[in-house]
Amino acid sequence: MTTTIPSAATAKPPATAPRKSIGRPGLYIVLVVAALFFLLPIYLLFATALKSPDAINLATTWRWPAALNWASFSEAWAKIGGNLGNSLFLAVVATLLAAMLGSLNGYALAKWKFRGANTVFALMLFGMFIPYQAVLIPLFQFIKALGLYGTIWGLILAHVVYGLPITTLIFRNFYADVPDALVEAATIDGAGFWQIYRRVIFPISIPGFVVVIIWEFTQVWNEFLFAATLTNTDAQPVTYALSQLSGGQAVSWNLPMAGAILAALPTLLVYILLGRYFVRGLLAGSVKG
Repeated sequence: MTTTIPSAATAKPPATAPRKSIGRPGLYIVLVVAALFFLLPIYLLFATALKSPDAINLATTWRWPAALNWASFSEAWAKIGGNLGNSLFLAVVATLLAAMLGSLNGYALAKWKFRGANTVFALMLFGMFIPYQAVLIPLFQFIKALGLYGTIWGLILAHVVYGLPITTLIFRNFYADVPDALVEAATIDGAGFWQIYRRVIFPISIPGFVVVIIWEFTQVWNEFLFAATLTNTDAQPVTYALSQLSGGQAVSWNLPMAGAILAALPTLLVYILLGRYFVRGLLAGSVKG
């Protein structure tokens, strides 16, 4: 009696239990439920902003207002409209300056190697890990010594300096993936540092600039500590003005909520316009080969 041993080609794999899947409809249901859960604060924000002050209480917290009180937005705008202008000027100027300086730093560190470049880069990255509170007093003294205390330009300087480590890191990693042959060919043609940057590097830097603009604009717009300590009343941004809307013992919660909605619109607009390029630019330079 002989025993036949099945070959590897004819052997059947052991039966496995069929995998259970929730399917595409189930996946959509889970995603919709998760989205509704994360949108609950937004609903509460709008519901409170559209209520009249006498209709705001714990019993009606989650109830949509029967009559919409749009006057909350006009009243909030009257109180923080000027501060919104300060924040817009601050965020735009600080973001552009930090982006341009970070681009130049990344270009020099990635394509123009010099002695100690890695040490300089490491020291710049160290600035990312220094908390605002640790440098607040010397920063205050430095800004005051420059004669910029209480002005929007002192706040711009603080944000540009604090934004340089992350912008340099993003651009340095982005430019590291640019072929050295491009820079070498431009050098052979007689181009110098600035000509290569203007004609070769800058035109291909759009994805990096998108990432830096979104990141830096959001950070500058939402920052509060520097806004509260380095500016006076005329130059205070919207984050500080929002804290004043909820000050006092009797708070009209519709005003802070309406003000928060108005303050969130610029950053929301930035993400709507540039969001599709954010992940693409963030991943640019992260994969080699």
